[in-house]
Amino acid sequence: MGGALDGILVADFSRVLAGPYATMLLGDLGATVVKVERPSGGDDTRGWGPPWGPDGQSTYFTGVNRNKKSLALDLTTPQDNARARALARQADIVISNFAPGTMEHFGLGYADVCASNPDVIYCSISGFGDGPGAQMPGYDLMVQAMGGLMSITGTTEPTKAGVAVVDVITGLHAGMAILAALHHRDVTGVGQNIDVSLLSALLSGLVNQSAAFAGGGVVATHLGNAHPSIAPYEVYNALDRGFVLAVGNDAQFASLSEAIGHPELASDERFATNSQRVVHREDLNARLVPIFAERSVEEWHSLLLERGIPNGPINDIAGAVTLAAKLGLDPLVAIPTNAAPQQHITNPVRYSQTEASYPLPAPALGEHTAALIEEFDLDGAGS
Repeated sequence: MGGALDGILVADFSRVLAGPYATMLLGDLGATVVKVERPSGGDDTRGWGPPWGPDGQSTYFTGVNRNKKSLALDLTTPQDNARARALARQADIVISNFAPGTMEHFGLGYADVCASNPDVIYCSISGFGDGPGAQMPGYDLMVQAMGGLMSITGTTEPTKAGVAVVDVITGLHAGMAILAALHHRDVTGVGQNIDVSLLSALLSGLVNQSAAFAGGGVVATHLGNAHPSIAPYEVYNALDRGFVLAVGNDAQFASLSEAIGHPELASDERFATNSQRVVHREDLNARLVPIFAERSVEEWHSLLLERGIPNGPINDIAGAVTLAAKLGLDPLVAIPTNAAPQQHITNPVRYSQTEASYPLPAPALGEHTAALIEEFDLDGAGS
């Protein structure tokens, strides 16, 4: 059976991470994704290395650009600009993350495309919207800082997340919005313009922390690995290394108390309820820290898991992939190339009818230009 998005054409003018992540997920589901890149260098992430894969490509680039065809176009030249506009006229989805106004400058803004392709789904991704912040560069690190994430991350000073999480959150929001707009078009026949900014996506993605401010006027600060509203819910050191303990309710805490040989903790009024454990977090940790230091991580993991108490060792990424494989989640897929296969992390969603597929590795710059010009008649379509 084909993919859920078979027959959908995506004209992808995005680069770096948020847009390419969204379009890769669409490609996994069967959409035809044409990645438009400048001939001189292409997507910036082509040069973001090391590390490099066996084929010499940046793993940063290949990690978010499988299932796409590369069309090298210089939008400043009349011929290539006309080709880009011809592609956009045929596309079901157009997506870009240039600074606001850039696509309009090239005759590829929503109004331009909609004039000849009225049912198009057009998605623009920006850093800070198209208002007063329109010309501010939309880099993930900037938004982590300006959007509040760094203020609640780390122990002694503001700290960024270890991955461009704002771009990922934004890409997921963009993908969901595109699918919603496709459904609306299927029902009504009407396309629409979609705008998503990194800052807005982050504020939504801060969930309980931004809700604390919106609903209660509470401005969170960093707690390291602790949780502002739950305890014990943080990192502890076992005899050999660290592990996380995530006790989410009072019943789990009572089970924990029994498991570690100190049932009296659950009846102590300072620890009997979650709210009291949060208030008396330091007192609780003074009791727990020396206890956990008595056994290894594996001992605690097995003992606590048997009693339904959430916990786990702190793995590196290799350990995480190994764990996923052990659990039958098939975390890796090898996509054949003319050289060595490209290894990719699989799409995380399983479908009973329209499973994700991986027909194409991340492309070389301009690899499909000639074929795409012919396939979509980019030198003649609509001219």
